[in-house]
Amino acid sequence: MKLKVCGLKHEHNISDLIELPIDYMGFIFYQKSPRYIDQNLSFDFIRSIPKSIKKVGVFVNEKPYSICNHIAHYDLDLVQLHGNEPVGVCSELKTHVKVIKAFQINDDFDFKTLEKYLSVVDYFLFDSPTVNYGGSGQSFNWDILKKYNYQVPFFLSGGINEERINEIKKLNIPQLTAIDINSKFETEPGLKNTEQISKFILKLNNNGNK
Repeated sequence: MKLKVCGLKHEHNISDLIELPIDYMGFIFYQKSPRYIDQNLSFDFIRSIPKSIKKVGVFVNEKPYSICNHIAHYDLDLVQLHGNEPVGVCSELKTHVKVIKAFQINDDFDFKTLEKYLSVVDYFLFDSPTVNYGGSGQSFNWDILKKYNYQVPFFLSGGINEERINEIKKLNIPQLTAIDINSKFETEPGLKNTEQISKFILKLNNNGNK
């Protein structure tokens, strides 16, 4: 299973994490987020991240032309749309990069809501309900994901920590392609605990249940 570390904003922290087998790094371009990258990271530094790690730009209800500017400046591989973006925006951006469309999930979520997005996204991301568009450290009832019957692969996000790895594996859902970690692995917003993430990766890649 692939791993995305989201909400990075410090160059030295990213340099340490590059040494780990991470598949995706997420950079938040939503100004109201405490993990907003603002001017902390230069274009050149982000562009220098090894190609083996895909760069994901996270946006909330941003205009497509603004998102495209960020794609070009930071050489983003994917965009994660975490707001109320309509189908047309996803379709427009999909001509430039791969698109992840995020949805907040609760026990009453109707998966038919996703049908109009099936042809215009590459992945879904399922996260916990929050007024702040992510980073809550809370999880939703993952059993509801067993009702997901579309072919589009998805990322799982929200309150994931080392103790829940076995629970994730037991879901046994083929479309679950990656997990997204964030606030549970921080010493402060935007600053990740590299040692904690390293231990998490070892356990994630362990085929046993220990």
